[in-house]
Amino acid sequence: MNTFLIRKIKPEDNTAIEKVIKDIFPEFNMPMVGTAYEDKETPRMFESYQGEKEVYYIIEENGTVVGGGGIKPLRDFETEVCELQKMYFSPTIRGKGLGKKMFDKCMQAAKDFGYRKCYLESALQLKVAIHIYEKNGFIHLDKPLGNTGHYSCGVWMIKDLE
Repeated sequence: MNTFLIRKIKPEDNTAIEKVIKDIFPEFNMPMVGTAYEDKETPRMFESYQGEKEVYYIIEENGTVVGGGGIKPLRDFETEVCELQKMYFSPTIRGKGLGKKMFDKCMQAAKDFGYRKCYLESALQLKVAIHIYEKNGFIHLDKPLGNTGHYSCGVWMIKDLE
C-alpha cells in the first residue's frame, strides 16, 4: 500500500526535488531557458525557502520525494502578493488528488502568511494544471507581474485570497 506525506522541505530533499522539477520539462516539451529548469533556486530548494512568509512543501510516496510546491513573496512587487512556485509532480502520483491537496496546503499557507493575492506563472503545455488553477479561482492576466525571471512562461494568473 502506498503512503503519501506532505511536509516541509529538508536540506536532504534538494537533489530529489530538483530531479522531479527538471524531468517535467522534456516530458512536456517545455523550454528549459527562462524557466524553473535553469532557475538558480532549483538545485537549492531548501535554502531558497528559508525567508519570512515563504515555505516549500514536499510530497513523499513511501519515503521517496515525488513532488513539491511552495509559496514565496512575488519578487519586485507589492508585499501583499505571493507567488505559487515550482509545483511539480512525478508521473507516478498524478491523477491521485495529491496536486489538489498540495494546492490547498499552499493556499492555506499564503493566507496564514497574510497575503491578499496569489500569483502564478505556468506553461501552456501544462493544461491540466492550468485547468486546476482556473477551477480554484485563478484568473488569467495579459502580462506577467513582478520579476520572476521566467520569461518563457506564457501563462500568468492571479487569485484573491480574501
